[in-house]
Amino acid sequence: MNIKFEDIYKLKKFMPSSADIRSLSNFYYAFSDATRLKIIILLTMKALCVSDIVDVLNINQTTVSHQLKILKSLDIVDADRTGKNVVYYIKNHSIEEVLNVSVDCI
Repeated sequence: MNIKFEDIYKLKKFMPSSADIRSLSNFYYAFSDATRLKIIILLTMKALCVSDIVDVLNINQTTVSHQLKILKSLDIVDADRTGKNVVYYIKNHSIEEVLNVSVDCI
């Protein structure tokens, strides 16, 4: 089966750019780890500091901090300093919609 030139052109035309593919891959990478996914879900509900996340998920502080660093580097979460505490939150509220649609798919 050989694909027609016109079909190749159409497929290439609608293929996202390499930069967009990298961004999309990074976005989904954020959801690929169970701990990161749990943190994302928590932060869609409420902005929290590391110690709050540790208490809710019952995992160690080092793991939470490491995963938050990854999520921050992927531009999924951001943080504000409030006194001594750093409070993390989801940067883009569309992430909650992505999670809801994803749950509907399984």
